[in-house]
Amino acid sequence: MRIDAVLRDARRRLTSSPSAALDAELLLCHVLAKTRTWLFTWSDRELDANQLAAFEVLLARREAGEPVAHLTGEREFFGRPFRVTADTLIPRPDTETLIDVALTLPLPAQAKVVDLGTGSGAIGVTLALENPDWQVTLVDLSNAALQVAQSNARQFSAKVQCLQGSWLSFCEGRFDLIVSNPPYIDAADHHLDEGDVRFEPRSALVAENHGLADLSEIVRQASGKLVDGGWLMLEHGFEQGEAVRALLGEAGFHDVRTELDLGGNDRVTLGRIALTSS
Repeated sequence: MRIDAVLRDARRRLTSSPSAALDAELLLCHVLAKTRTWLFTWSDRELDANQLAAFEVLLARREAGEPVAHLTGEREFFGRPFRVTADTLIPRPDTETLIDVALTLPLPAQAKVVDLGTGSGAIGVTLALENPDWQVTLVDLSNAALQVAQSNARQFSAKVQCLQGSWLSFCEGRFDLIVSNPPYIDAADHHLDEGDVRFEPRSALVAENHGLADLSEIVRQASGKLVDGGWLMLEHGFEQGEAVRALLGEAGFHDVRTELDLGGNDRVTLGRIALTSS
C-alpha cells in the first residue's frame, strides 16, 4: 500500500482528533524513522507488511485517544525532540512563551536558575542549552519524572543539576531566576476529561483552591529564595493572570506583568523581588 493511500485512510479514521493529518504523519514517520519531508517527497513508495502492521498498532492506539507523544516517545519543544513518558506532562507550544521571556531578562552571565516541577525537563534543559553559562537546577517530586528529565539532559549534553523534592524545600542558596509550570487546573475542570490530558499524570495537572494552591505555595517560598532583584516566572491557566499577579504583588514582587501565549491568552506571569535598600 502506498504512503499517500495509507495517510488518507489514517486521516479518515482519526476523526476525533483535531490534528488528524499531523497525527497520522508523525506516527508514520516514527514507524519508518523518516521525516515528514521524506513522506511527502516519496509519497508513492509502497510500505511492506511489517511497516503496515506497526503503523496499524499505533493508529489503533491513537484512535483510542492515546497522545501521539506517548506513542512516539517524544515531543518537540523549542526545536528539540524531548523524550516524554506517562510520568511527565507533554510539552506544549504555549510553554515556549516562558522560554522566550526568560531569555530577555537582565540576568547575570552565570545566573543561578531553578525549574520547579520540571517533568520532562523541557524548560530547564532548554534554558541550560540556550545559556550554557547559566547554572540550572531541575526539581521534581516524582523520581520517575526526574529520570526522564535526566535522560533528556544527557541526550542534549545539557549541564544541569537534578534534585528530588517539593518545590524549593530542599534547594540550597538563592537564585537569580525561578521558573515553574506547576499544576494549575481546577479538579472540576471538564477539560481533564478531554484530549491528551486524560493520559497525563493528574498530580502534574490539578491543584486545590481552584488551581491556585501550588502557584500560591511557590510564590510564598520564592520570596525567600531569590537574590536581590531576582525573578519569579510562572506558567498558569488563561483565566488566572489576574489572580497570579495579585499573588506576586501581595508577596512584595515588583515589575509584575503577564505575557500572552501563541493564542493571545494570559499564560506566563513574572515579577522581580525588590532590591534591598542600601
